[in-house]
Order: sequence, then structure tokens, then C-alpha cells
Amino acid sequence: MSQNAYIKLVPASEKLAVTLEEVKEMFHYYKSITSKTGEQLSWGYSEAAFPYIIEEKEDAKNEWFYLRGTDPRKNRYILVGVGFEQKDDSDEFPENQQCYIQVSLTDISTHGDKGKANEFCKFLASKLKGELHLFNGRVMYYYPKNRLN
Repeated sequence: MSQNAYIKLVPASEKLAVTLEEVKEMFHYYKSITSKTGEQLSWGYSEAAFPYIIEEKEDAKNEWFYLRGTDPRKNRYILVGVGFEQKDDSDEFPENQQCYIQVSLTDISTHGDKGKANEFCKFLASKLKGELHLFNGRVMYYYPKNRLN
């Protein structure tokens, strides 16, 4: 059975909406900063910090992509998508929609995938100052509380 985590963008977040391309750019940025850390330590840290290749299928329709592990014994797949949900069921106005990033583990994902997915979720949530709903149902808040309406 698959598991899901969500990074929800709230009014106090850096942005109210994010595109799939922006999420990919954040993963490229993550890979860049971890490789710089590895250079400072004289160690190949980037391969350990981001052991994935970003891939997108044609049927994804620019709604999701997946991270395919470079070593199938340790890491296999993490799915990442962007969507909107209604904050209020009474109407369908755009201002009542909340953007979220969904991170999903498949049936064949490993414990290594889950650990990395948690790490990536925390990175994305802190970068966007969002509300992180973890795989275990707990919620972490990365936005400043004094800015929330």
C-alpha cells in the first residue's frame, strides 16, 4: 500500500502556488548544495544525499514526476506531484484553493526511499515555509506563526 506526505502552502508561505517545474528546480538546487558540502568535506556526499534521477513519463501530463533510485538495492522510487484542494467545500473560487506538493511512496519503495522522502519533504517545506503532513500523520509547521491570518 502506498504512503503519502503533503507539503501544503498556507497564506504565510513564501508562495501560494508552485509549479512542477519549480519543484524540479528545488531538487536540482538541493543536489547542488549537497555536492558543494561534499566538496568541502572531500567526500562524494552528493551521491549519498540525492541518489536519484528525476524522470517524467509522457502520461504524467506535467502533473507528477518520479525520482528513480540509482542503486535499486537501496532506493527505488519516490513519486512527486503538485495539485490543488478546496479549503472550503461551499464554493469553488480560486482563492479558496490550496496548493500542495504530494510525495508518495510506492509498494516497491524501500526504507531508504522513505528516509529520503522525509528528508526531501522537510527541505521543501522549509524552503517554501509550508505545512508538512508527514507519512505518519504528524504535522510540522515551517511558516512564521505571526504572519498567518
